[in-house]
This record gives sequence, C-alpha cells and structure tokens, in this order.
Amino acid sequence: MPDIQILDNDIWATRVPHSEFKMLRAHDPVAWFDEPDGNSGFWAVTRLDDLVAVHRDHRTFSSQVGGTELEELERDPEAREARRTMLETDPPEHTRIRKLVSRSFTRRAIEKWESTARTLIAETIDEALAEGKVDFVDAVARRLPIQMISKLLGVPDRDAEELFHWADSVVYHADPDFSDVLYDQDDTDPYRLLPFRSPNSLKVFEYAQQLAAEKTRRPESDVVSMLAGSDALTPGEFQTFFLLLVIAGNETTRHSLSHGALALAEFPDQLHRLRENPNLIDAASEEILRWACPQIHFRRTATCDTTLAGVPISAGDKVVTWYISANYDESAFTDPFTLDLGRDPNPHVTFGGGGPHICLGAWLARLEVRVFLDEVAKRIDRIHLVGEPERIRSNFINGLKYLPLELEESR
Repeated sequence: MPDIQILDNDIWATRVPHSEFKMLRAHDPVAWFDEPDGNSGFWAVTRLDDLVAVHRDHRTFSSQVGGTELEELERDPEAREARRTMLETDPPEHTRIRKLVSRSFTRRAIEKWESTARTLIAETIDEALAEGKVDFVDAVARRLPIQMISKLLGVPDRDAEELFHWADSVVYHADPDFSDVLYDQDDTDPYRLLPFRSPNSLKVFEYAQQLAAEKTRRPESDVVSMLAGSDALTPGEFQTFFLLLVIAGNETTRHSLSHGALALAEFPDQLHRLRENPNLIDAASEEILRWACPQIHFRRTATCDTTLAGVPISAGDKVVTWYISANYDESAFTDPFTLDLGRDPNPHVTFGGGGPHICLGAWLARLEVRVFLDEVAKRIDRIHLVGEPERIRSNFINGLKYLPLELEESR
C-alpha cells in the first residue's frame, strides 16, 4: 500500500480523496493509520457493511469512552467531561438525553413544517433567479436550514445570523475563513475545555443561557422552552446540547443543498429526469443525501479486544468510521460516482449506520432536501457552474463555502 493521506485538512480543502478511499476499500478496508500529532493512531473503517457493524454495536464500539472526535480526550478527563454532548454518551445516558427532544424531531412532527419550508425555499430560489448568477451557498443553501432550525429551537430571527456565524467558526475550526484560531496550526490548549477547542463556543453558551432565561419567563412551543422548563440537564449539559443542536441542525442540510445543486449542474440529465417524473422525489432526496455526505467521519473506541472484517482490534483502540467512503462503496452501490436520482435500493449512511446514534435530525434534513428538489424541479430548467467552487478546509465536515451558479428559469 502506498502512503495514503486522509487526515490532511489541506487535501480536503481541494478535493474529497475518493481515489484513496477506493484503494482502502479494495485492499485494506480496516486500515491502521498513525497520527502526526502525537496521538496513538486509529483504525480507518471504509466499507459500508463494516461501518454499520460498528455503529450498531455501542457496547463494543463506544462513543462515551473517548468521544467522537480524533482528539484523545480520555487522556484529559476534565476536558472530556466539560465538552461532552449527547454524541459522546452511550445508552442509557444517551437515551435519557435524546428523549428530552426526540418528540420534536419525529417524522410526524417534522412533516408539520413542510409548508414553512416550502415557502422559505421558494422565496430564496425566486430571489436567486432574479439575480441570475449567485453564490449558491450564501443565497440559498445557508439560509433555509438556519431559518428552519431557528424556528424549531425558538431562536428569534434577529439573533439567527450572529448565532450561526459563531457556530460556523466553532465547527469549521481548521478553516481561516471562519476561525481565527486553527486547531491544527495554533496553540489551542487555552481552549481545551471548550467544544472543538474554539473560543467562540463561549459566545454560543452565553447566548444559550440568555435564551433559556427568556423562555423560562415566556415559554413557547419550541425546543429551548422545553429544555428550559426541565431540570433534566445541568447548565453545562444544556449549553453543549444547545450548541450540538445549532450545529447539527443546519450543517447536514446546508451542505446537502450545496453539493446537490453542484451535482445537478454536473448531471443536467438528472434534473430533467426529475422534472419529467416528479414521483422520483423521495428517491432523489436520498440520492442527494448519499452524494453530499456532509459528515466525513466519526470516532468510536473499542471497549474490549475484538475483530472487524477479520482484523484484530485491541481494547482502547480508536475506530474511525468514514461515512464518505461508505457512501461510495462499490459493493453497496452500483456505479456510485454517477448521480442517479432513481437509485433503489440506496442504503446510504449519511445519518449513521443505525444503532442509538442514528441522526436525530434525519427527518428534518429529508424534508428540507425533498422540498428543495421539488421547488428546483418546478422553477429551474438548468443549473450552470460559472466559476470554481471552494471547499471548507476540514477533514470532519464535507462542505462548500462558495459555489458560483447561474440558475436558468424554466419557461
């Protein structure tokens, strides 16, 4: 095997290393990687079936022992506890926290928001059509999910832009266009107790407490009001939970819409196909979610000696599941590098591979992507790429920060 690099943020700023993942899937699907920063290394899981096996066995592959990031927080128990979110728990603790808000994210609850989502996306598309050439990320993809998750959480419109600007700087902590402190280049030890080692986490925490206090005085039918009226979380748990909901509630959809629009520009026949056959909308939504795969990887920690795909794994080893490789696994998808809006079956793992950590916001993301595709098919005849897209510098989030498109209105 040649020296394969899949961690370098600079690589991800220019491309998805699909060729590297293809080689790993074919020759070393559970491969050991040393880390350049003094950490202990990890097993990279790149095939879909193996990823699913890991995610469905939380007793063997724990989220709580070492967390879900590559940083080895088990070496720093104080930081591990300070930064713990629902993601970094296993059942029964995970189940307890998830139940606090799960009713707001069921399929039935989310479907009630369809008319709101449709109105919002129709407005943004019409504005983009009026402009002609747009940065699609800023004009369309960023706006819809922020507006939707803000309404669900109870974030006032006046606060949303600044709040999500802070959240972007937290999760895009390796990209200088978003963060002043880069985790892989700067000394971030002063911020080791903060999520993603980002000082802007404090701004989100402070806002969360202010919003909770306001909702306690004047509760409404939103998620923050529900959490503020409960004593099930400590103040620290509430803050990290709020940050998680803010980030996860818009990232999956934002990048699905951006990558989806770029894919429709690159595969114009598929947009025509959807226009001619609107009944494909559900299959098309799943294909866009597979194709976009906003989450690049998550980590687990082996709790005992075990094997995966015949490879021996020792207790304490980091096991990293690469969603973006599994979603293009040739053994699971026919011609995976071709966009197929009628793909069936489509066992993508964009929302995880099952198990207790299946994405809480999956139905929200599906709704937004489906409504987006439906409105695009009604209003747009052709999408043209009119410049070079720019990717976010991150080996954690598969995102576009700039996408110059020209939208050609249907006649």
